[in-house]
Amino acid sequence: MSKIKKFWREAVIFLSVLGPGLITANVDNDAGGITTYSVAGAHFGFSLLWSFVPIIIALIVIQEMSSRMAVVTGKGLADLIREEFGVKVTFYAMLGLIYSNVFNTIAEFAGIAASAELLGIDKFILVPLSAVFVWFLIVKGTYKSVEKIFLLFCFFYIAYIVSAFITKPDWGQVAREVIHPQFHWSREYLILLIAVVGTTITPWMQFYQQSSVVEKGIKISDYKYSRLDVICGAFVVNIVAFFIVLVCANTLFKGGIRVETASDAALALRPLAGDYSYYLFAAGLFNASLFAACILPLSTAYCVCEGMGWELGVNKRFREAPQFYTLYTATIVISAIVVLVPNIPLVPLMISAQTKNGILLPFTLIFMLLLVNNKRLMGEYTNSRIYNIIAITVVVFMILLSAILLFTYYIH
Repeated sequence: MSKIKKFWREAVIFLSVLGPGLITANVDNDAGGITTYSVAGAHFGFSLLWSFVPIIIALIVIQEMSSRMAVVTGKGLADLIREEFGVKVTFYAMLGLIYSNVFNTIAEFAGIAASAELLGIDKFILVPLSAVFVWFLIVKGTYKSVEKIFLLFCFFYIAYIVSAFITKPDWGQVAREVIHPQFHWSREYLILLIAVVGTTITPWMQFYQQSSVVEKGIKISDYKYSRLDVICGAFVVNIVAFFIVLVCANTLFKGGIRVETASDAALALRPLAGDYSYYLFAAGLFNASLFAACILPLSTAYCVCEGMGWELGVNKRFREAPQFYTLYTATIVISAIVVLVPNIPLVPLMISAQTKNGILLPFTLIFMLLLVNNKRLMGEYTNSRIYNIIAITVVVFMILLSAILLFTYYIH
């Protein structure tokens, strides 16, 4: 086989496998993530851009383990936790995840409501319409059709990259800040650094990633392509986050404007960067919030049904997997209703979602490390010694960050 034919053959295989890693990573740039990146850029300029380099490494390490477990065992993370640690442990883990994910989904609908105001649309129209769209997409779709739409959502994150180029940043200064970062020891800087890292790796991601790889049916023979999917996802999500920080740093920070939310950032951008940047930023927030509002309820349904041994999957019909679709529907309905309650404090709800993630993340990562190093489960695909050192370092670091983030939120 010629090199050209081999290249195209491998490209076709990769495109057929592409999806779970790219989609899971990109959902991280949700309403909470965009808020965090906007505040980081507005308050500290380019000085936090360096953090995306180690974040990419951490995300690749953890998501690769999740994907590898799915390919080797053919089972989701909740399923493996139930089999290896028992029903009682799984039950409490699922309760924690439901609690966390409901707050996260509320935060996404809060993002939809915020983007509605920015785009001049009544939130009492856009939020219900979005909820119906999210529900209809999954309940009436198949895994293949749903995945194609999710990949389309990923494409629209380019709005933030375009918005950044419109502001014409000094690329020399950007490069210097990445290569030779100016670290600040102030409390606010450290909290934002922790938040930027903490919003990148969340508990639901591991459950969703593994479940989607299983449902897609990726085989061990194609695992190298699945690993490449994870790597692509880690780079794409962090490049988008990088540009969100950059656009706010190049406009709001220079103008001495402080913001607290992503919608504040969009409003402040308008007089500084013009209508194009404003509308791109607002549209990007809507796309990100709608995308995450699809994935988070789906993640909840996947992991709970796996943990309880119930039928699940987007390819199943409602009557074949009633618990799966009931959980999915309930999460959407509850979240949309909460956001439409008059005078509901949306920003505290979004912060609360981050703290719930911080509580649950250490347990999820510890379960993953124990499972991926189980030779009975993984055979020759357990972590190597070097990979284990890297993985354990990343996991310990993420646990410490989660603990510090929780502490700072509660003493704030």
